[in-house]
Amino acid sequence: MTTQTDLPGSVTTVYQVSGMSCGHCEGSVSGEISEIPGVTSVKAVAATGEVTVVSAAPLDEEAVRAAVDEAGFELAGKA
Repeated sequence: MTTQTDLPGSVTTVYQVSGMSCGHCEGSVSGEISEIPGVTSVKAVAATGEVTVVSAAPLDEEAVRAAVDEAGFELAGKA
């Protein structure tokens, strides 16, 4: 899911990530994704596996996949 938000030019995208089970997992995924240029906010929720990313422009899904992989998890795609 990709939607425009209130902030001009910002995009919110929700990704599904498999394997997160705790707060540490959420922090690892959030930390890696937040390093992608243009990302302004990341919120990972282990209970649902959803990661909400706010960015200045749509992100390259391969960059998100690489960040999630670096954190030790698997990107299932957009929620």
